[in-house]
Amino acid sequence: MLTVLEGNNFLVADDLGEVGDASEGLYLNDTRYLSRWRLTVNGERPQLLTSNTIDYYSAAVFMQNVEAADLPAGAISLTRDMFVGAGSMQTRLHIENHTLERVDLALRLEFDFDFLDVFEVKAREYRTEDLVFTLRAPPSVEIERSHDTRENSWSFAHREDGFQAAALVWFSQRGEAGDTSIAHALQIAPGSSWEQRSNVVLLYGEEQRRPSYTSFFFGQGRARVEQSLGSWRQQTPQLHTDWEDLAHAYETSVGDLAALRMRPRGDGGGLRDLPAAGLPWFMTVFGRDTLITSYQTLLLGPTLAGGTLDALADLQAHERDDEADAEPGKIVHEVRMGRVAAAGRSFPYYGSVDSTLLFLILLSEAYRWTGDKETVLRLREPAMQAINWMRTQADLRHDGYVSYHRRSAKGLESQSWKDSWDSMRYRDGTIAQTPISTAEAQGYAFDARIRMAELARSVWRDAALAAELEVEAALLRERFNRDYWTVREDVGGTFVLGLDDEGRQIDSLCSNIGHLLWSGIVEPERAAQVAETLVAPDLYSGWGVRTMSSADRGFNPIGYHTGTVWPHDNSLVVAGLARYGYRQYANRIAQSMIEASSQFDHRLPEVFAGYPRERTPFPVSYPTACSPQAWAAGTPILFLTVMLGLRPDAETGTLKAEPMLPDICSHLELRGVEALGRRFTVRFRGGNADVSEDS
Repeated sequence: MLTVLEGNNFLVADDLGEVGDASEGLYLNDTRYLSRWRLTVNGERPQLLTSNTIDYYSAAVFMQNVEAADLPAGAISLTRDMFVGAGSMQTRLHIENHTLERVDLALRLEFDFDFLDVFEVKAREYRTEDLVFTLRAPPSVEIERSHDTRENSWSFAHREDGFQAAALVWFSQRGEAGDTSIAHALQIAPGSSWEQRSNVVLLYGEEQRRPSYTSFFFGQGRARVEQSLGSWRQQTPQLHTDWEDLAHAYETSVGDLAALRMRPRGDGGGLRDLPAAGLPWFMTVFGRDTLITSYQTLLLGPTLAGGTLDALADLQAHERDDEADAEPGKIVHEVRMGRVAAAGRSFPYYGSVDSTLLFLILLSEAYRWTGDKETVLRLREPAMQAINWMRTQADLRHDGYVSYHRRSAKGLESQSWKDSWDSMRYRDGTIAQTPISTAEAQGYAFDARIRMAELARSVWRDAALAAELEVEAALLRERFNRDYWTVREDVGGTFVLGLDDEGRQIDSLCSNIGHLLWSGIVEPERAAQVAETLVAPDLYSGWGVRTMSSADRGFNPIGYHTGTVWPHDNSLVVAGLARYGYRQYANRIAQSMIEASSQFDHRLPEVFAGYPRERTPFPVSYPTACSPQAWAAGTPILFLTVMLGLRPDAETGTLKAEPMLPDICSHLELRGVEALGRRFTVRFRGGNADVSEDS
């Protein structure tokens, strides 16, 4: 399978670069535009020699003819170059005759567009009628098709209430035109070649076609994307180390994060880049995913965090809307733009208990890395609205805890990061009822209060607010460590997954306890027990920490949130262990995850199975995992930050390092780390680190 992308415009094709099966297609804004792109030569599909992506936005396919009575296999070669840019796809097909005789070829390319929503495509692939966020399937798609002989182009369009999209296809060589095909009768002389260029342009909403297009702006679009990638790589730190798996994982992550950059509104409208969640199902703005990715990757610079904060502040809810689970001050969970979104009227959707808290955490962390008071001042009002939501409307049971309960009949039943319907299980496997107060959300709320108190005092000059938030945080920590603590005969003392609708403990043992360390809500005397539990065999598979303990009845090593291993989850666990001083445990988990990445071509997927390492010589893939996926790509970046112990020091204007890396790494150099408006180089050797400012 080939995947080529530029932000939320992406192609999923087979190894020949063709489209026609399952979820294959060319997508933009949650819509599959191109649904068929099939080439035949003399009635047969070419034979693949090899294919691969070149950069995230381009791929090359090398083919030959299949054997026929009058044409031996390999008599002709076919090369297909493919490029995906902003709202477009360009291809170049080059055919060469390697024989000593003239070759006659019947070439035919079939193409079509179905304008299906990404939810519809997913439902068809997995044979389910569940379209999510809508109570009915949108009406059948009626496509308007037309052919312009003069321009050698085809137009496709779909319009219905609340949604419209169009596509245009040009070819550089004229041929026999069908409604959805072009054919050529070729005679290629010995040693000669023939070439066809095509250009597919995707138009969303009321976007109008230009007066004319040309298939030959292939180079112009490519140059723009190459410049963007070059600029991204120039601004991100350069890593050199003898730990080869880490080096490969880092470089892959940097490239994947470049590929996933998008702007949430048309041509940008002044908004900066932020990461889409993941290919293929989540190439859109997700509050939680986008915020955590931006937190993980501050080592790479403030670009993604800045774009994320601006975009999410712009999308913040200002009134209650039960159909979208929206309340004043809430940060968006998910933005969709396809047919299902138009039919369901549910987007932007706000059904997330933690996005608002993570928005506050990221605002603080970005300030700690940049010292940028201007942004903190500019975003004070969105931050205050988020604080107010946390203090009032989030407390559904009036018990001081942040809880969730869906109001929308089409919304998510579970609104924590483990947002599958069956994730909130008791130890005996039964499922808890909402409102639910998950443990990690209380940790985030604690951390958000501490961080906002810091900003209130040092930037907003509001000492009274700072004092109030600090008192609230202290009370929350005390109550949490009482109400969420339990004792189990298998692990001893530990924190539970959450509290149910009646305030009872949801007593399963899950990876969420690592998030509690990350947030700092765990009282120091309990940290050792939590750390030991995280690396015990019931939770730690040997490849990473599972989402649920194998000792619990609800455990399933291939259950989406009930026993699988999630890289981003592990990155927060690692950060939490390091925060409380358990850096050897943090290194153990980080090293195993980096080793797992080597089994996925150094690209950590969204999720993989939770089988124990002694049973599987390699991590087992999860069938519907997104790859690349933003917060999985951010995982090696946060690992590196934590292992080096990097921390900007605002008082001295420098970058501090307290390294502790696994024994597999004897030396490391990281050049160009941006912090507090300066750039630094970090050198690690023999257990020690030297930090110097770049000239």
